[in-house]
Amino acid sequence: MRLAELSERSGVSLATIKYYLRQGLLAPGNRVTATTADYDESHVRRLRLIRALLQVGGLPVATARKVLGHVDDASLGRTIRMGAALWELPHGADPDDTKDEATAAARVEVDRLLEKLGWGTARELGEVSPAHRSLVVAVATLRRLGYPWDSELMAPYAELMHQAAIRDLDFVETHPSEEEKVETAVAAAILFRPVLEALHRLAQEEESARRYGL
Repeated sequence: MRLAELSERSGVSLATIKYYLRQGLLAPGNRVTATTADYDESHVRRLRLIRALLQVGGLPVATARKVLGHVDDASLGRTIRMGAALWELPHGADPDDTKDEATAAARVEVDRLLEKLGWGTARELGEVSPAHRSLVVAVATLRRLGYPWDSELMAPYAELMHQAAIRDLDFVETHPSEEEKVETAVAAAILFRPVLEALHRLAQEEESARRYGL
């Protein structure tokens, strides 16, 4: 398809597509002449991902470019390729490096949790992982506020999240190519979060009504 058709198919304006091309977010089409190029379904799919990163995820163009660079890095295995792309997405603040009692306790409880669950990779990576660091910060904050969250309290939630992760990767595996699988994992990390948060709140409302009435 030509650029005009790509714009029509994707719902992205010509000017915006040209901007994405200049910024290196979208791969050039196959050159036909000096002034025209052909585009295919991979470009339509990539435009959806770019819009998810920029419009829903609120990523700066430079960060989106890094994410997409990992998505396109076929030299990496699937787990590392997905992980590298996802690690570029925004995460919360890093743990306090000072000798803060709540942070130290949170680190201990997170490690106990990972050991209890048998999540060896997560435990081995430790605070190299942005998700691990975010969990430590969250648990430390709860403990400072008087909510003594520990591995016992977190374990049932972690097991539910493991089931969600299984569903996520089952969905990823419905896509044929490695590139599509990684693209889908990144898009899901951004687009599924509001769905999961909304479902959690609806479930709380439903359970509250069942227990306590309206």
